[in-house]
Amino acid sequence: MTNTPGHVGVLDRAETLLARLALPCLRLSLGLVYLWFGVLKVVGRSPVADLVQATLPWVHGDWLLPALGWVEIVLGIALVVGRPRRLAPAAAAAHLVGTFLVFVEAPALAMSDGNVLLLTTTGEFVLKNVVLVCAALAVVGWGRTARH
Repeated sequence: MTNTPGHVGVLDRAETLLARLALPCLRLSLGLVYLWFGVLKVVGRSPVADLVQATLPWVHGDWLLPALGWVEIVLGIALVVGRPRRLAPAAAAAHLVGTFLVFVEAPALAMSDGNVLLLTTTGEFVLKNVVLVCAALAVVGWGRTARH
């Protein structure tokens, strides 16, 4: 198949549109996920309550999950609104890096037989945060790359 001028023009326009939408959509989707997960923690319906307690065994009290939920809600709102532009996604990336503590504090929940290559469902759930960390970092750098 040959590239006709009209065919290339449509692809170029689609690429330009996607380039313009990708990072705002990434920021918005991160914000919505943060809001959703935060609200679940605040209202006491989070499916990861036991995981959070296992990951932070040195923190005691019924206040931990709701406090974490409120932090996530604030981060979610900041991401959705887009302010502070760099700080919100940077804070989200730092928060997400903290989720990897499960591999240190509760490895039996994350790995089968202590083998890092044999992740449990929980381990896979946490490992996918690598993608979310990278997404948050991309949003942090968004303004700088847009200006250059």
